[in-house]
Amino acid sequence: MRTVITAAQLLTPETCVARPVVVVEDGKIASIQSAEAAPMPAAERHLDYADSILAPAFFDVHTHGARGRDVMEASTDALDTIGLFLASRGVGSYFPSTVTASEEEILRALDGLAQQVERVDHPGARPVGIHLEGPFLSCEQRGVHPPQDLQAPTIELFERFFQAARGHIALVTVAPELPGAVEMIEYATRKGVRISMGHSNARAQAALAGIAAGACSATHTFNAMRPISHRDPGVLDVVLDREDLFAEIICDKIHVNPSAVRLFWKAKGPQRSILITDATSATGMPNGNYRLGSFEITLVDGTCLLNGGLAGSALTLDRALQNFMECTQCGLQAALRCMTANPAAMTGLEKKIGHLQVGMSADITVLAASGAVQATILRGVPAQIP
Repeated sequence: MRTVITAAQLLTPETCVARPVVVVEDGKIASIQSAEAAPMPAAERHLDYADSILAPAFFDVHTHGARGRDVMEASTDALDTIGLFLASRGVGSYFPSTVTASEEEILRALDGLAQQVERVDHPGARPVGIHLEGPFLSCEQRGVHPPQDLQAPTIELFERFFQAARGHIALVTVAPELPGAVEMIEYATRKGVRISMGHSNARAQAALAGIAAGACSATHTFNAMRPISHRDPGVLDVVLDREDLFAEIICDKIHVNPSAVRLFWKAKGPQRSILITDATSATGMPNGNYRLGSFEITLVDGTCLLNGGLAGSALTLDRALQNFMECTQCGLQAALRCMTANPAAMTGLEKKIGHLQVGMSADITVLAASGAVQATILRGVPAQIP
């Protein structure tokens, strides 16, 4: 089926098109033109968003769940519920993110998640790879990850996880100071897996060794990291200083103060900043108790807690976009890059995700000028949101 999509504006990290005419055939973008450049093409379906902006669908590389369902369930029902909710918030693709658990439980979850990545019939946002967050984390900066299940990174253990996931592990959070971390980072990087430094108490030397071994990003910057020190620099100092390193941030105004968000933006800029949610099963739900992996968290007025400490978030990417624009005063085009082109570049998926180009999947978020999501189009079809 041929579909024509029109709007007031098309906005990507590279360009801005006034009165765009996007032709979609078999779920892929066939052409993008301005209404002034060519007559309206014939099509079986015309989607007109006359006062809105077309942008690439969002890509969240760090999310643990939504609508009462947890990624570690790793079932079709759970992932479909999560994916439909994410689509309602403008997300087209995501990495379901695990949490630290027993080796047996992680292997079970990875097998189930691999089945979901391999599916082709997702009704909402698609899981396009797996983010392994844990068990290769620092005990001192573990956050809510259970200490009894933390493990030192080894090539052998990583390979067991990789095989269980049938090669679909795309991103791994690692504390680079741990014994064996550098060797595992080098090994995983050679297999095409991206490494993000996080839940780390590393001093600068260990962080730099992790980068030299292949680490290319930082997990939820500021959170679960050795704090900045002007005399004894650590991983956070390195993250903010290195111009070649991507870095995530949770912009919910809870995990990171707006002044620190501005510092982050000044340090990382429009080319390396990545907006994530670190969302849990409590996202999109009322106050109450929910699951994060094997443990129970409590949602209280937008904040996820475990024993009085933060335990993931209830953030959505559309809210993160608006918060980020408010905190930094950056424009919509620059902020969009942080949840489209940048995570795609960090993960090596820039030819599939994060852009609107001929030949790519027609995954499009329809926005108001404020950044509010008005509709999500997946594979050229408006997402059916329950």
